[in-house]
Amino acid sequence: MARSLNKVMLIGHLGTDPELRTTTSGQSVANFTLATNENYKDSSGNLQERTEWHRIIAWGKLAEICNQYLKKGRQVYVEGRLQTRSWDDQKTGEKKYTTEIVCSDMQMLGSPREQMGGESTMQSYDQSTLPSQSSAPSVMPPATPTVPTMIDTDKDDLPF
Repeated sequence: MARSLNKVMLIGHLGTDPELRTTTSGQSVANFTLATNENYKDSSGNLQERTEWHRIIAWGKLAEICNQYLKKGRQVYVEGRLQTRSWDDQKTGEKKYTTEIVCSDMQMLGSPREQMGGESTMQSYDQSTLPSQSSAPSVMPPATPTVPTMIDTDKDDLPF
């Protein structure tokens, strides 16, 4: 049995374009925000919507892919873990905290018309399966999958 689990899965829309930076050691890091919405009825029975904002951080090749393909408004699936960081505010001396999702997997969602001029939907990028930054050439988006068509005679062979 697992002793603990730190896993986050979100589907939402980007609130900002990813911001790509490079650390002093040369590693890429991208930051962006993701909005998720929840609908509920208030005490009067009126339909309300609540938006929750999430800070997302991606590292390495996944950060570069996020920067290249994601734009504000794009719908994505993000998987990762929660991480809380703290720092001392230079102006006030106060200790500040932020909680963010460290992204390990990202999948672009939405219809081709909605997303960047007709690219394929359901493109998935997983941090663990991406090539290392130093040995990888630039990653091209996957080709649009072809959908096999059913021949009329095949319809009669279905068991239902």
